[in-house]
Amino acid sequence: MGKRRRVDERRKTTPAVVGGVIAVVVAGAGIGVYTLYGGGGAAADDRARTSAGYSEAKKTGPLSAAEVQTATKAFLTAWQQGKPAEAAAATNDTAAATTLLTGCTKDAGLKDVTLTAGTATGAKVPFSVKATVSYKGLTKPLAYDSTLTVVRGTTDGEPVVDWHASVVHPELKDGDTIVTGEAGAPPVKALDRDGGEMTTAQYPSLGPVLDGLREKYGTTSGGSAGVELRVVRGKESKKAELSDKTLVELSKGTPGTVRTTLSPSLQAAAEKEVAKTARASVVVMRPSTGEILAVANTNHNFNTAFQGSLAPGSTMKIITSSLLFEKNLASANKPHPCPKTFTYGGWKFQNDKKFEIKGGTFKASFARSCNTAFISQAGKLKDSDLTQQAQQVFGLGRDNWAIGVPSFDGAVPVQTAAPMGASLIGQGGVRMNPLNMASVASTVKAGVFHQPYLVSPSVDHRTLATASRTMSASALSQLREVMQYTAAYGTAAEAMAGLGPDYGAKTGSAEVDNQEKANGWFTAYRGDLAAAGVVQAGGHGGDTAGPIVASLLKAGS
Repeated sequence: MGKRRRVDERRKTTPAVVGGVIAVVVAGAGIGVYTLYGGGGAAADDRARTSAGYSEAKKTGPLSAAEVQTATKAFLTAWQQGKPAEAAAATNDTAAATTLLTGCTKDAGLKDVTLTAGTATGAKVPFSVKATVSYKGLTKPLAYDSTLTVVRGTTDGEPVVDWHASVVHPELKDGDTIVTGEAGAPPVKALDRDGGEMTTAQYPSLGPVLDGLREKYGTTSGGSAGVELRVVRGKESKKAELSDKTLVELSKGTPGTVRTTLSPSLQAAAEKEVAKTARASVVVMRPSTGEILAVANTNHNFNTAFQGSLAPGSTMKIITSSLLFEKNLASANKPHPCPKTFTYGGWKFQNDKKFEIKGGTFKASFARSCNTAFISQAGKLKDSDLTQQAQQVFGLGRDNWAIGVPSFDGAVPVQTAAPMGASLIGQGGVRMNPLNMASVASTVKAGVFHQPYLVSPSVDHRTLATASRTMSASALSQLREVMQYTAAYGTAAEAMAGLGPDYGAKTGSAEVDNQEKANGWFTAYRGDLAAAGVVQAGGHGGDTAGPIVASLLKAGS
């Protein structure tokens, strides 16, 4: 789905070597109480019988409470006794478990660990962790909750812990590790465009952004490193552009300073808006410059607004319309087909509730988001036309944006037959996020692509991405006309009410496999502001993401 930009600077670590005794306290119905030197009880007996040559039929069926207790006890008891190999043997991935559990003892600096298990829910057992993190005379308490799940082993059906790195700490993804040592990148103090400090206490969505700023600018912004316990991302997490994450600071470094383009008032408003809705993300930017003014996500652990890779649904019709206008396959005020259904490449495409527009114009089809008006033109296009339009005019999908923190630049792969047709309406292989779609609206408003950025290029003298051409004057004029009409009279009218006349918008709904409701999208501009948002599993974009975007466009005026 396209490559994602990687942060250049990575942290170097000096791991700690730790000793100490780990105690286990387990409470809760169905689990019982563990003693410090219990040694694994029934699980140890089972292994002894196996080594003695007894054979038993492979166990199947639902796990009993006793089996969950046996597996949990074997795993936690070995872990608390500092026996990573034995604990790993009680899981279904001995190699991965041994590596991480050994690393926790040698590298993370954890001492005096106390594990307290809660009440099991079926095969899931929650437990809390309290410990002391120690490094070269520095200590700091650590406390968090985790969960393990018991499953049947694939070979003998015996109960074992289903291994994932998150069992050790919920912030860990498989392949990640935790270490304590001197931080490779000093902390940074992020400033808004007015010079005020921005923190996660004030702006909860900015956690991933601050992590990204630290990795990118920590070593060049004038700060000095402290000592911390942190998550070091593995190969798969880096592919997903997840940044290293600090869990505990043993000593604070001296922060450097990085000024961003964020507006404190718009950021506060964006945080408030996404907090009202589950799984919402939004971006606000300035079309004339590319400055990012706000970014917010309901999920504070992943920056979907910058790094998400989601089908954009009908908001993609903005790009497709510019292509059809330039190819003379559509004209805003001329008649254009919008049948109930249209078959292309062996797939039967339809409109929402199979509506049709008889004798309508292309502007009417765009405003009502008629899928078949676009699919009907697929056979007149080359497979590469949409990809080239997205790259050459809108600056998307070239993997060359440098906004100041990790971001995904969108993806519009070349496809054939039915998937190519689906791409015209933002399905198929097309992938975007709110940053990308805010940029699309900005390009329409400004008439030229300005790469979005969170940190001014003057800070580090980086080169911003450019588009190779602008769309024709006729196509731009018609695109603004149909977006203005949609904001005034189409599917975006309710959300955009009272914000005209200098505005334009497009709604979208993107179907997702195994998801009952579609993702709702909305992108719009008003004056010198553009914004885009998505509410995952929200339904129609005009009803879900629309009010979020419209509220921020109003707040920024």
